[in-house]
This record gives sequence, structure tokens and C-alpha cells, in this order.
Amino acid sequence: MATGARQVGYFHASEPDTPGAGDRVLAVLRDNGVNLLAFHAFPTGDGKSQLDFVPADERAFQEAAKKAKVMISERKTVFLIEGDDRPGAVAELLHKIAQAGVNITAVDAVKAGARFGALIWVKEPDVPKTAKALGAT
Repeated sequence: MATGARQVGYFHASEPDTPGAGDRVLAVLRDNGVNLLAFHAFPTGDGKSQLDFVPADERAFQEAAKKAKVMISERKTVFLIEGDDRPGAVAELLHKIAQAGVNITAVDAVKAGARFGALIWVKEPDVPKTAKALGAT
């Protein structure tokens, strides 16, 4: 199967960098039937952590976040990549983006069996150029 790229919405939130903070938020999402395509979290160095959510259903996610009293950002765009794992798969993607003159903000990639997935973040003004470079839908 070929590598596919698509533009999807994501939201981020800031929560205390304490044990159980992520568990509390994810439990509310789970209990409200929210399916996440991806989740990423990291400490920001100010006693907080940034939680990035890529929901399958944005509206359901927004409603559940409101119930959980989680202040989420406005919708932003991330590129969700899925494909067969092979050497250089992510390098090829990054090369295409570099050739388009876009600076990447962040990348997460993971192998799962014979497949790989990645999230590629760029600044919002660079989304159209990145989409074109990746052939994203």
C-alpha cells in the first residue's frame, strides 16, 4: 500500500505537569466515546504540559473537552501520514517538504507492525504548500 497523507484537525491544551493530569483528561474523552487518531504530550518547562489531540470527530472532542473543563486551542492543522514501513519513508516526506521551502515545526513517527504513521506539524501559513508537496487530501 502506498503512503498516504491527509490534513486533519488538532487541538492543544495546557495542563499541570503532575501525575494523573493526562489520565484525567483522557478518561473523560474515553467516557464520552471520543476516538483519537493521535495523542502527543510533552512538558513545556513551566510546570505545565502541552497535550495535543487529533480527534476522529472534532465536534465530539470539543464537547467532551468542555465537559472536562479543559481549555482547548482553536482548531489547527496537522498532517497525518500512514504507509508501509520501509527504510527512508519519513526521510522522503521531509525531503518533499524541504523542497517546498517549508520549515517543519515538529515530527512524530512510529512503526506498528509492517506499517508506519507520522504526524507532521508546520505553521498554519505553510499548510497549503505542505499539502501540495505531500499530495495530501
